[in-house]
Amino acid sequence: MVEDDEDLIGIYKEILELHEFNVETAMNGQEGVEKFRQSKPSLVIMDGDMPILDGYEAFKQIKEIDKNANVVIVTGFSEFEPKNQEAVKQGLIKVISKPLGVDELLVLAKKYTEVKH
Repeated sequence: MVEDDEDLIGIYKEILELHEFNVETAMNGQEGVEKFRQSKPSLVIMDGDMPILDGYEAFKQIKEIDKNANVVIVTGFSEFEPKNQEAVKQGLIKVISKPLGVDELLVLAKKYTEVKH
């Protein structure tokens, strides 16, 4: 999870860990790219609008590291915005308009990751 809202990232992490998922967090896109480089998670869910490096630029850098990376961007803008459509063409799995609900979070996690053993 890459999200600059500390409360929100804590909630997402807690929900996912309660459902037996391993979760790493980052507070901005640059930190998210570095953590991706180190641990190669099976799914990255990140905010589109963050300080230091936004989610779209972080997505591009992650795809340069691993062209098969599974990345989802959560944004306050419509999924039909041109930059969202362009990111999907470049391999973004999905654009989700905020807020990201618990059910949708869990569906994504189950689809793209494995639970910890």
